[in-house]
Amino acid sequence: MKESMCSRWHLRLIVLLILFFPLTLSAAQGRVTVKGQSITLRQAIKIIESSSNFKFFFNPSDLDALPGKNLDCEGEISDVLKEVFAGSGISYVIMGDDIILKLEKKAASTQQKKVEIVGGVVDARSGESVVGATVRVKDVNSGVITDMDGKFTIKATPGDVLVISYIGYETKEVKVVNGKVLLVELVEDAKQLEEVVVTAYGSGQKKASMVGSVQAIRPAELQVPSASLSNSFAGRLAGVIAVQRTGQPGADGSDFYIRGISTMNGATNPLIILDGVEISSGDLDNLDPEIIDGFSILKDATATAMYGTRGANGVMIITTKSGRNIDKPIINFRVEGQITSPTSKPKFVDGATYMDLFNESLLNGGSTESPYSAEEIAGTRAGLNPYAYPNVNWYDELFKDQAFNQNFNVNIRGGGKRVDYFSSVTVNHETGMIKNRSKDFFSYNNNINVMRYSFQNNINAYLGKDSRLSLRLNVQLRKTKQPNISMNDLFAGAINTSPVEAPIYFPDAGVTTHIKWGVNDRLKPGQQQNPVAQLASGYQDNFRSTVVAALEFEQKLNFITEGLRFKALASFKNWSSTTNSASAGWNKYHLQDFSVDDNGVYSFVTRLQNESGGEVSTDLKPGVANSGDRRFYFQAIMDYNRTFGKHDVNAMFIYNQDELVTQLFSGDLIAALPKRKQGVAARLSYAYDGKYLAEVNMGYNGSENFAKGHRWGFFPSGSVGWRISEEKFMEWARPSLSNLKFRVSYGSLGNQNVSSFYTFLRMITLSNFDTFNFGSDTKAKYSSIGAPIAQNLTWETAHQWDIGADLAMFNNRLNFTGDIYVRNTVNMLTDGIELPGVYGATPPQMNTADLRTKGYELSATWRDNLKIFGHNLSYSVSANLSNYDARITRYDNPEKVFAKKYYPGMKLGEIWGYHVDGLFASDEEAAQYSSQVDLGVVAKNLPQGIWMAGDLKFADLDGDGKISIGEDSALKPGDRKIIGNELPTLQYGFSGSLNYMGFDIYAFFQGTGNHYWYPNGYNYQFWGSFSDPVAGYIPRNFIDQCWSKDNPGAYFPRPLGQSAKNGQLSFVNDRYLQNIRYMRFKNLTIGYSIPEKILSKVSIKQLRVYFTAENLCYWSPIKKHSKYIDPEAAFSRTSNQLNAMYYPWAKTYMFGIDITL
Repeated sequence: MKESMCSRWHLRLIVLLILFFPLTLSAAQGRVTVKGQSITLRQAIKIIESSSNFKFFFNPSDLDALPGKNLDCEGEISDVLKEVFAGSGISYVIMGDDIILKLEKKAASTQQKKVEIVGGVVDARSGESVVGATVRVKDVNSGVITDMDGKFTIKATPGDVLVISYIGYETKEVKVVNGKVLLVELVEDAKQLEEVVVTAYGSGQKKASMVGSVQAIRPAELQVPSASLSNSFAGRLAGVIAVQRTGQPGADGSDFYIRGISTMNGATNPLIILDGVEISSGDLDNLDPEIIDGFSILKDATATAMYGTRGANGVMIITTKSGRNIDKPIINFRVEGQITSPTSKPKFVDGATYMDLFNESLLNGGSTESPYSAEEIAGTRAGLNPYAYPNVNWYDELFKDQAFNQNFNVNIRGGGKRVDYFSSVTVNHETGMIKNRSKDFFSYNNNINVMRYSFQNNINAYLGKDSRLSLRLNVQLRKTKQPNISMNDLFAGAINTSPVEAPIYFPDAGVTTHIKWGVNDRLKPGQQQNPVAQLASGYQDNFRSTVVAALEFEQKLNFITEGLRFKALASFKNWSSTTNSASAGWNKYHLQDFSVDDNGVYSFVTRLQNESGGEVSTDLKPGVANSGDRRFYFQAIMDYNRTFGKHDVNAMFIYNQDELVTQLFSGDLIAALPKRKQGVAARLSYAYDGKYLAEVNMGYNGSENFAKGHRWGFFPSGSVGWRISEEKFMEWARPSLSNLKFRVSYGSLGNQNVSSFYTFLRMITLSNFDTFNFGSDTKAKYSSIGAPIAQNLTWETAHQWDIGADLAMFNNRLNFTGDIYVRNTVNMLTDGIELPGVYGATPPQMNTADLRTKGYELSATWRDNLKIFGHNLSYSVSANLSNYDARITRYDNPEKVFAKKYYPGMKLGEIWGYHVDGLFASDEEAAQYSSQVDLGVVAKNLPQGIWMAGDLKFADLDGDGKISIGEDSALKPGDRKIIGNELPTLQYGFSGSLNYMGFDIYAFFQGTGNHYWYPNGYNYQFWGSFSDPVAGYIPRNFIDQCWSKDNPGAYFPRPLGQSAKNGQLSFVNDRYLQNIRYMRFKNLTIGYSIPEKILSKVSIKQLRVYFTAENLCYWSPIKKHSKYIDPEAAFSRTSNQLNAMYYPWAKTYMFGIDITL
């Protein structure tokens, strides 16, 4: 007995091992033999049944009258049946091991009589019988149900239409043909899959049974005019913060993160998974929404736990479309044309007004700069000569009012029982709003031109009813041509270059062979700029490619136990970028003198202004830069899903490993080392009677980012749910209450992206002594050791609570979801203990800080259908709101000094500043106040140190008789206080849609709550001449907002040159703190679908034309004082002093046509 048991287990093990490898074994049905003289059909059937597993189903009376025949046939069952029933009038259909027979009758004798139709219903993909499907005659209420073998018998008149339907499948209609045996194949209904949300590792879970915080969005809502997919996130996904930082084509994607800031180390980006493969936010932006089948956001610890350390900041899961088992491929075309224009265009004062304001600011500021003469102002106002009296609108010289873009997509999906496919090609062409000025002076074109090509190919091969092999390939190519200068620097140059100091260029006198570009003589040569010259002097060509390939094998293991499944995925991702550039020098000139003859002809004397003192070469010099990375990933999953009566059990075990290699072309050895991660994860979930839900997850992950002994971390999570709507005591509410579920989860997640990889390694650098040689060439060496390293560096860990509720009412017309969460991130990597000054090193990085983030998320949707004048009208309204608060709970700064970046109790994003009690109304008031309160701290660069009417009145909050910073700490801040917060923590969005008689309309609004921004001193768009009167932009209505005796209620103080850079306006205060909350009319779409009865005549399934507008307008308090700064652009940029001076944001108008064949 033991040997028998052992043999059986050995056999199972052998079969299991074979199935775990992607090998295909074809199991033959076996050959059938029928031989004999005068054999009746009944005898032939018995011979087949006795020698095989086939079973026949038929009406005995149909065979009684048929004569016998001589048979000698051998082969496959289909070949044998063809010969056995040849000429008998018997038709048959093979359903697995079952064969259904039917006697064909003459149509003439049964024209008006009902006939008995015998048939079967099977799944189009697997061929398995569909039990309980409804089969009825169209327009007749009665029908039949398929039996346990998927078979049915129904009476119908030839010409009738049978309607076959079943939950989860598309309803199918079949016309009755006299005497036919029907085999009906049903295809899964993709629309009904909306109730199933894609969660970790591509597994689907019904919304009703989920206990984690997961949100799904319909792919159609992501189809916006922007070429960057992330620009569609803001306001559509509760808890997802998304901010677009620039409008530059090819670089206009949004920064986004889930549930606020989770760490102080900048690693806030969520994990993005495309068909099981990790991709970057740049790869995500290049995806065409047309290829997306499912898009889910995993937020809490339970939902993300299966991804271990990779999911510490939340997870975005994108699945692409697959093929379908259909008779004819579905082909879709989409063609779009776009017109883009700036959301706002800066309007400048004219040159003469600029000169007047310049002189006034010099007078008030006591500057040593020379004012403009009355003659110069008059000549500029009269426009006497563009070289002697320049008046240049640099923005108009550089930027156009519109740009034209195009987008094209074609995709095809189809297949059969064994193989299906989906293939998509997208071509996107974007041009910028930069004028093609290089062609005015040189032979090359360097205008912005971005070509994107995206390819998606998915193939599924069904090796058997239990085996599937899938290949998914995503290829993204992008070619970008643009000027060699940064677009943001170019825009900044258009704003902060004086309009009256120099023309674009001086006329060629025949002496030089190069262009004589005009520059501002008031600035040092190194600061002088000419935006047109900088735009035209060079170009940059970039080509980048991304290839993501994934091979997946799935095998059902029902032969071991029902519900067991194995999946394996191997993927490779390669990204590369090559930039070829050409740059040339440009020669700077300034007007030294000019004369006018009796005929009014001007002659000019110019002076070369180059830093070197001589001419620079204008020859184009080539340059090249390369970068890239590649990622290898493997995962294996064992999944078990089974229902036992009222008990639903799911278990999953996962192993994964990941390796990222950065391709460096310079000598950074550490950065070039592979970055490896490895881990296992498991999940066990249970549901009883669809009411009581529980789930437990765990992850055990390892990373080479830490030293031995600290590389592995264990991160568990658990959750429970209660569908109270399914309780008997809630029966009274069921007519209205479709679903009510409460859920609670708690879990831990690890984050290993705390710093650069191999942080635990202390580097020793070898260098040469320049003055000590051995012999003639060999230099003496010396070594230097880096800052001390803490050897116990380990994971940041986030412990998160989530309490949520899901509500559906009125037959799912109303849906509501709400979550509140608390996340405690502990052991964050920050500056550790202070070292003695004699040590001569910075503090080591240590796990010494904690952060607590609290927030809530609310979303609601109402969908309904109405009948109006006999036509169906469908509409929906949806809204979402989210907010969070993040505070430091532990940090090595007990004195809370501002010299350190953080302190315990600090709310992230807080802004400290002075309180300003308005402007001094008179010189007497200013003198009296300054005699009572010491204003020395804020009197920076005040002319003669004298406070006057129109200056800021700083409040003495602590009453000590002076304006001070106290001890420069949160405990003793002096006269500063918290005046705002820069983080856009509150986000919201609301939308509405309507469909009626082929017309559809959709509108979407998105915005943020109160958050604040204090403009950097270099922000010319806001400060105008307060930034720098020598090289500054002055808005057209700026003078109306500046204080004067005739304008005492003005917003800005009296004009003082450079006051925003190093004067009283450079001190952060609440008067000029800007509230940059906004509400944006983000999207409006109007479409019309041609009726099907018209399209059917030209073999078109669907044709829709549509118009879409993006970024139509916005409302924000900042528009009161500056109409030219988009609120999304107004944030502190540590990498660019020219704060908020970025490429203009664009509004887009798009026309498109979508055709399905």
